[in-house]
Amino acid sequence: MYQPLADLLRPTTLDEVYGQEHILGKGAILRRLIESGKVPNMIFYGPSGTGKTTVANIIAKQTNRALYTLNATTASTADIKNIVAQLDTFMAPNGVLLYLDEIQSFNKKQQQSLLEYIENGKITLIASTTENPYFYVFNAILSRSTVFEFKQLSPEAVLQAVKRAVGYLEERNGLKAEPQEGALEYISGACGGDLRKALNAVEVLFSAGVPQGDRLVLTLEDAKTVTQKSAMRADRDGDNHYDLLSALQKSIRGSDPDAACHYLARLLEVGQMQSACRRLMVIAAEDVGLAYPLIIPIVNACVDMALKLGMPEARIPLGDAAVLMATSPKSNTGHVALDAALADIRKGKGGDFPRHLQNVHADSYTMEREQGYKYPHDYPNRWVAQQYLPDALVGTQYYHYGDNKMEQAAKAYWDAIKK
Repeated sequence: MYQPLADLLRPTTLDEVYGQEHILGKGAILRRLIESGKVPNMIFYGPSGTGKTTVANIIAKQTNRALYTLNATTASTADIKNIVAQLDTFMAPNGVLLYLDEIQSFNKKQQQSLLEYIENGKITLIASTTENPYFYVFNAILSRSTVFEFKQLSPEAVLQAVKRAVGYLEERNGLKAEPQEGALEYISGACGGDLRKALNAVEVLFSAGVPQGDRLVLTLEDAKTVTQKSAMRADRDGDNHYDLLSALQKSIRGSDPDAACHYLARLLEVGQMQSACRRLMVIAAEDVGLAYPLIIPIVNACVDMALKLGMPEARIPLGDAAVLMATSPKSNTGHVALDAALADIRKGKGGDFPRHLQNVHADSYTMEREQGYKYPHDYPNRWVAQQYLPDALVGTQYYHYGDNKMEQAAKAYWDAIKK
């Protein structure tokens, strides 16, 4: 029976788990919990292929618990009841360790069916998810569990496992592997931190390779073929998609054109051009804004052109937009001013309009009072002092000029006129 290489080489001790030193290194908290044998209910959160299932298996072995594994995408409440039926029997004398993969796929009722048993300790729950548990796991489970985040593996950590896998396959197949320069490093970097993908790629290279006597050349070209686009993590509705959009905006806001191009490229490579276009338009108004007001029609034109062209040509105007915004002066004063005004409105601050700001319909022949509005175009410099805010907000200042050249020029202009 075929057994995937990633399963064959699954670590059996904590020392063999790669890339999670922050929680499993010597003296780290999760390692201390496991070594104490007193394991609480836990939620493992992180990308695929980072060791969540492996650590659950190691915990079951070290705590001498019966391990039951369910995947929430296919399991039902009946499966949970079957596990509960094993409690207090010779099948589970020390209680049950339940590893529930993809817990975010369980609805509220299914998650609640576990509560009684994880509270009395008969079931120790280790749930895993690739989505943020604070959004996708119900509070009743979350409040009874400790969350541990598994990080995406670095290329250096993956390379250690890749070399181990090559050594194992050499011994199993009786061949001497000769990787071309950069081949193993390419696999380690292109897997996107997913160790399972990296090991699958190594296995494919060995299976598809043509031995030359007792030698097997692992070419860089083949390595690129078996790992194409595997580094891309950008589920449309998943955390990583929004992390990419956030990284793009923060890179442009931070005036780093290189990082901006990197994250934009990742979005385009996985077909998320629509999301990239929308975010670029938001950045134009939110982060560059009044420091360079022309950026808004410019980015709008770039996005419009990209949508008309489609990929791959769309990357050209979108790249222009990203770099131009990253290298532009920045100001958020416009939307900050509006947010402050919105906050006052939501607090009930406001009141009637000043009489002279009302629409002219209020000055019909049936009304004997004059509106009293002063028309600014009739005065020098097109400005005249008069009240615009409601009485309750007179003196409130929402907008503060930014320190960029554009807004400071406007400030100097109006300071001179309004003196």
